Amino acid sequence: MSSAIKVIQPSGILDGNQAGQFRQEIAEAVQGGSEVIIVDFQNVTFMDSSGLGALVLSLKTVRSAGGKLLICSINDQIKMLFELTDMERVFEIFDNREELEQKIIES
Repeated sequence: MSSAIKVIQPSGILDGNQAGQFRQEIAEAVQGGSEVIIVDFQNVTFMDSSGLGALVLSLKTVRSAGGKLLICSINDQIKMLFELTDMERVFEIFDNREELEQKIIES
């Protein structure tokens, strides 16, 4: 993958305790010149509204720099959170990393 692509893989519970670190990691990737940020949720077991808020703020950060934020491998709990808040319309979400990487290769 290109150096303009950064993969971020949070793990465990993405809540208020982890939200700041998560946003910082994305901000550093943007400042480092990454144009596409992939957030792979494969190892995230739970996300609350603070985690979702951090994701929305991160999306704004990435978009304001002219980049894209893509999400993959969300579990059923996170999928339900996205659906209840209509965030599945805001984020580009892929079932798994392979599907996401194929999309990047095709574009």
